[in-house]
Amino acid sequence: MDQILFFFVAFLAIASAVYFVFAKNPLYAILSLIVTMFSIAGMYILLNAQFLGIVQIIVYAGAIMVLFLYILMMLNLNKEDESKKANLPKFIGVFSTSILFIGMLGAYKGLTGNTTVTTNVDQSVGLTKNLGRLLFNEYVLPFELASVLILAGIVGAVLIGKKDL
Repeated sequence: MDQILFFFVAFLAIASAVYFVFAKNPLYAILSLIVTMFSIAGMYILLNAQFLGIVQIIVYAGAIMVLFLYILMMLNLNKEDESKKANLPKFIGVFSTSILFIGMLGAYKGLTGNTTVTTNVDQSVGLTKNLGRLLFNEYVLPFELASVLILAGIVGAVLIGKKDL
């Protein structure tokens, strides 16, 4: 059942990514990219990497995609602007996609074919509990130093952006 669900979520991710590439309306393209990010998070969760799945949702689908959507609404793109675009970016996109496809074909042909499935897989590898235990036991000093550095950056940004009274 897990494998069927994984393939369904993978198909949803691929279909929404293809729709993102070929969508005419930028708003629908960004919304399909959000569906792609949620699908990738679902695949992470199905692969027992819950922390990566939640980070995928929070960082990419939650923050970055909302930022893209906000910028798109602020730009207020019109159909008149679409006709003024040059063909060079389209050519570069097709060229780079074809090079990527050729590279993927070369990697596929280079497979040896003896990929076996191991049955003794540790099911607790991607759990957040293990990551938290590792962060707060072995790496507590670098973790706290990083939080102090982030706090200093936030205070500095507020002081720089503050108007003189």
